Amino acid sequence: MSELEAYNLFDQETRECPFRYFQTIRREQPVYFMQELGAYYVSRYEDLRYVKKHPEIFSNNIFEYGAQRGGVERNIAEEYRAEHGWKRVSTLQRTDPPVHTKYRKLIDQAFSVRRVRGMVDYVETMVNDLIDAFIDKGECDFMWEFAIPLPCTVIADQLGVPRDRIWQLKAWSDAMLAPGGGFVDEAAALKCGQLVVEAQKFFSEVMDARRESPRNDIITDLVNARVRDEEGGPERPLDMYELQDLLDQLLTGGNETTTNAIGSAMMLLLQRPGLMDKLRGDQKLIRNFVEESLRFETPVLHLWRVTTQDTELGGVKIPKGSSIALGYASANRDEAVFDESETYDIARAKPGAHLAFGSGPHHCPGAALARQEIYSAFTIVLNRLENIRVKDPNDSFEHVPSSFLRGLAHLNIEFDVRNRERYLPDASAF
Repeated sequence: MSELEAYNLFDQETRECPFRYFQTIRREQPVYFMQELGAYYVSRYEDLRYVKKHPEIFSNNIFEYGAQRGGVERNIAEEYRAEHGWKRVSTLQRTDPPVHTKYRKLIDQAFSVRRVRGMVDYVETMVNDLIDAFIDKGECDFMWEFAIPLPCTVIADQLGVPRDRIWQLKAWSDAMLAPGGGFVDEAAALKCGQLVVEAQKFFSEVMDARRESPRNDIITDLVNARVRDEEGGPERPLDMYELQDLLDQLLTGGNETTTNAIGSAMMLLLQRPGLMDKLRGDQKLIRNFVEESLRFETPVLHLWRVTTQDTELGGVKIPKGSSIALGYASANRDEAVFDESETYDIARAKPGAHLAFGSGPHHCPGAALARQEIYSAFTIVLNRLENIRVKDPNDSFEHVPSSFLRGLAHLNIEFDVRNRERYLPDASAF
């Protein structure tokens, strides 16, 4: 009997800590048909990179070449969306170059490294604002009072949405993602569909307003954008289906993964309290801390591809039309690439070699912004708070139920005040 048969990604114990499962897959069958996902799980770093380099074989266009995974519940949400709002179309995530490229160009400038550098003061101000709101209490739910509102407010500002709507944005974002995680029943899936349509109608009104009164935000840029469907062809504006799909991806990608990364990084510190003083003593180590946290607790466990032809990977024959799960979290602990891969080590050489943000044409466009948010968050938190500890010593760090996202549901902490004054990091530290 294979040891793999003892695991199921949907079981509570495995879902809470899937890394032994991934380690077993890498050891026993690196390209493994995972029954619970109905997909071939690619677990090793180099195999994953091979898949990413060959979109002509492993396509991102899962609608054209194969069915979307996630079960009946996902279909209920999608059917409601298609009937009452704007159905899902393929723009960024579910296309390959050159189609992907025409959409990618529209948002790359908004998240360029140069632009993010110009946002540092803005991000640091927001971090200080959030800490100010709970510092006098001596405790907080770090997820709901910090890790969630920080990136959610940033993406709200970038989209030009009022900050008093951030919790509505969070609810909409969760509704867009939850059905695909495989842990919602039919009633919850229907509710998700209703919330998504609510979001679509809200953004439709915002887009109409931006056409009348342009602002310096992403929605204005998108409604005024022009694309060509073929080289040398006529330019055209984006239709509402394309606009809604792009905003769906900007909203979910702009807050969910960064929230999860911030929460997981704090969890890793709480499990290693001596590391906090080490980071305070040498601020330059915080960059490595950010990268190692992303490697060790990758916020997106896997994403999908589909085979366009019969092929072979890792010695396994894969039929045309098969679903492929690219196991980022597994690849980031591949023993062949990372020494002592199951050990958390902020002194690791080449700390940015992980695949938490993907690679190639589909590398996360918001990676630079996410890194800056996480860096600013911990640089300031560690300066202003000390003796940070778990409120309940028996806290088991439970995660939000999902088969493909990894994020804490809550993180209740206590702390002492180290610096009540607002803090701006020393620019020379990086």
